[in-house]
Amino acid sequence: MSGGQDWLEKDFYAILGVSKDADEAAIKKAYRKLARTYHPDQNPGDTAAEARFKEIGEAYAVLSDPREREQYDSLRAMASGGARFAGGPGGPGGAGGFEDVFSGMFGGGAAGAGGGPRVRYSTSGAGAEGFEDILASMFGGAGAPGGAYGGSGGFGGRRAGFSGAERGTDLHASLTIPFRTAVEGGEMSVTVEGRPMTVRIPAGVRDGQKIKLRGRGRPGAGGAEPGDLVVDVTVPPNPVYGIDGRDLTITVPVSFSEAALGSTIAVPTFDGGSVKVKVPAGSPSGKKLRVRGKGITTKTGTGNLIVTLEVVVPDRLTPAAKEAVEAFAAATADADPRASLNAAARAQ
Repeated sequence: MSGGQDWLEKDFYAILGVSKDADEAAIKKAYRKLARTYHPDQNPGDTAAEARFKEIGEAYAVLSDPREREQYDSLRAMASGGARFAGGPGGPGGAGGFEDVFSGMFGGGAAGAGGGPRVRYSTSGAGAEGFEDILASMFGGAGAPGGAYGGSGGFGGRRAGFSGAERGTDLHASLTIPFRTAVEGGEMSVTVEGRPMTVRIPAGVRDGQKIKLRGRGRPGAGGAEPGDLVVDVTVPPNPVYGIDGRDLTITVPVSFSEAALGSTIAVPTFDGGSVKVKVPAGSPSGKKLRVRGKGITTKTGTGNLIVTLEVVVPDRLTPAAKEAVEAFAAATADADPRASLNAAARAQ
């Protein structure tokens, strides 16, 4: 049974699990919940789920369209008295069946007072105008065969593929990439649901970042767009460099004398070379210096290399070094490196 007779014999409200006075939002919410549950992608090989999905789409196609919903309600109300589609004698007292309504509207052979033959509206047979074609002409529906999900077509069936369209679901994958690929960019392969896919890694990708490949998820329903593939990126830490946006970071040890007196040091760069960096006199541990243009190159420009100084205290001192440090301590005995800390603590 398909087409116009579906409107009479199927309770679309019951199919969606909503009341007859449900508003548009309730109908849409019910449809989306059911469509997700019975979507063929969620139930591969389950023919019962696929049939249920088509039924849900057909119901939503009618109830989501105010005009078609009104026509559906009216038609169901007209048929609630037990109308029949087959020809035959009228009911008691000469009361006409539902076929009398259509025979009068379309010029068919209506019964006379004596209860003559009535028009039979068949849904099959060569040259016969199917009942769904009549409904299509009445309500402006598309009765042509070939519904969006296959099958025999019929009124409302083709529309269900459009009104019931739903974007495909997103797929998710995890990918661990080498640090160099994170800095320079490149391509890597990931397998999702048995399908190998190539992921383009942008230069400067960070640990924990998500890369979205549009249209690489599951296909949509009813001609809707497919979902996306969302790749969660893991970048293992590098023992030398770090990534901060377009900048590369590096921590460089310096001696006490280099930091106190100032110096010029060689700092390794990611391309395998090195660059000379001037350390200002009196630089404390943790001071940051910027080397321009030695960071990550992206479409929007090239970042910098951020150098963090780390003053190293020697584990052991030679007698001469120890004597020199003691002389330094005596010369700076009046200086209190914790003066600002103590003052801030007292101010609390």
